[in-house]
Amino acid sequence: MTREDFEEIKHLSGEGLSDRAIQRRTGIHRSTVRKALNNNKIPKRQATRRGSMLDPYQGFLMGKLQQYPELTAARLHDMLKEQGFTGGYSLVKQAVAALRPRLREVHESLHFEPGEYAQVDWGIWKKFKVTNGERRLSLFVMVLCDSRMIYAELFPSETLEYWLEAHRRAFEYFGGVPKYVTVDNCKTAVIKAKGRSSQTILNPDYAAFADHCGFEVDTCTPHRPNEKGRVEHAVGYLKKAFLAGREPLAPEILNPALRDFLAKTANTRTHGTTGMRPVDAFEEVEKATLQGLPIDPPACVAVKGCVANSCCRITADVNRYSVPPAYASRRLILHRSCDRIIVRTPEGELVADHPRHSGRNQEIVHPDHKEAQRQLNGHARENRRVAAFLGLGGVAADFFVGLKDKRADYRGHLRRINDLAESRGGEAVAAALAQAHELHAYSADAVLNLLEARSRMRDATTTPLQPHLIKNKELLNDRTPQTDLEQYDRSTQQ
Repeated sequence: MTREDFEEIKHLSGEGLSDRAIQRRTGIHRSTVRKALNNNKIPKRQATRRGSMLDPYQGFLMGKLQQYPELTAARLHDMLKEQGFTGGYSLVKQAVAALRPRLREVHESLHFEPGEYAQVDWGIWKKFKVTNGERRLSLFVMVLCDSRMIYAELFPSETLEYWLEAHRRAFEYFGGVPKYVTVDNCKTAVIKAKGRSSQTILNPDYAAFADHCGFEVDTCTPHRPNEKGRVEHAVGYLKKAFLAGREPLAPEILNPALRDFLAKTANTRTHGTTGMRPVDAFEEVEKATLQGLPIDPPACVAVKGCVANSCCRITADVNRYSVPPAYASRRLILHRSCDRIIVRTPEGELVADHPRHSGRNQEIVHPDHKEAQRQLNGHARENRRVAAFLGLGGVAADFFVGLKDKRADYRGHLRRINDLAESRGGEAVAAALAQAHELHAYSADAVLNLLEARSRMRDATTTPLQPHLIKNKELLNDRTPQTDLEQYDRSTQQ
C-alpha cells in the first residue's frame, strides 16, 4: 500500500464513505481498505519469515504456556536448555511474547437510569477560512444516556470558554441538567488524570461551573473511550450523516442546519439499540427526571492574567485588542467569552470591552482608545518642547509665562524658538530671550528680530569699512550739464 492510497482511504472515510464505497471508488481490495482504517500509520509489508533454531521447540513452549501461563521467559529458557536448546535468552523472550495467550478485553454493558448520566465529547473536523488564515471546526456533542437524545454544535475552538458555553446551551436545549456528566481527560475538564473520578484533579473553572449548574463530573479512565461509548458513537454518526460532503464554513452558517438536522433526523430516527425514537423516549420519561436549570445562568468565561504591551495592546487568541494608554505595560486580567474580550484590572475595574474577532493576527482598536493615545502623544510632544525651551535657562521660564499669557498660539511660537535654538545656538537665543523679556515682546518674531539685530551689530564691529572705488571710465568722464539761466532772468523781469 502506497502513502497516496493510505491518505486517500483515510480522506474518503472521513467524508463518511463505507468500506465498500471506498473499494468501488479506489479499486483497492476491501481487506486493504480495512487494514488502512484500522491503523494510524501505513501498514508495513510483513517480511518472509526465516527458519529459527527455536522451531523444533515451539510445541514444547506452547504446551508449557498453556499449562502454566505465568511462566517467565527466563524460566522457559532454562527448561529449554534441559531439552538441548543452545540458543540465547533473547530469542526465547521474543518467542514467548508472541506465543503467550492474551486475555481479550471484555466491556461491560452499561445501564443508566433516566436523567442520571449525560456524556460529552469533541469531534475534530475540517478548517474553515477566516480573515488572514484558517481555524479548525470542532463538533461538541452531548448525549443523554438513557434516551440517546443528542445535542450538537460547531465551535471555532475547544478552549474553556467554548467548552462551558456548549454545556450551558446543551442544558437549555434539554430543558434540564443530568446528575452526572461523563467527560474524557481533556484539559478544559481535567488538570491531572489519576484513574477514576475520585482520584482526578478537575479544572477548577469547570468544577465551579458544575457546582453552579448542579451536576457532578464523572471522568473516564485514561485510554478507555468505551466508558463514554454513547457519545463516541454519536460523534461518528454526525460526522457521517451530517458533516460528510459539506464544505467547511463558519459555525454561524452551519449551526442552523445542524440544529434542523437534530430536530428532523438525528433525534427522530429509530435507534438501533433502544428501538425507540430518542425524542419520544426523552419526552415520555427522561425529560421529567432532569434537574432544573440554575436560576442564574452560569458565567461561561475563561479568566487569565495578561500584560498590556507598550503599544497599549493585549493578545487574545492570536489577535491584538486595544486598552487605554494609561494601562500600557501593566498587569491586567483577561476575561474571554465566546463573543466578548473584556479586560479588567486586578481590582476588578473595567479597562476595555471588545467584540471577539474570529480572524487571525487582527488588530481591534476602540475609537476612544485611539483618541486617548493621540492626545497623550500630543501632550508628550508638547512636554518635550517645553522641557527643551526651559533648558535654555536664564529668563526662559519667565518668558514662557509671558508667552502663554500674551499668545493664544503659544505652542507655535515655542516650536519656532526651539528651532532657532538648534540653528543659531542656545546661548544666542537665551540672550535674545532676556532682551525680549525686558521689552515685553513675547513672540518668536521678536526673538528672531533681536537675533538678526545682534548679528548685524556683531558684523559691524568686526568688519572694517572699505572705500568704494568707481572703476567705470564712463562714470569718471561724466560732466554735469550747464544750467540755462535765461529762463530765470525772464521770470524775474516780469
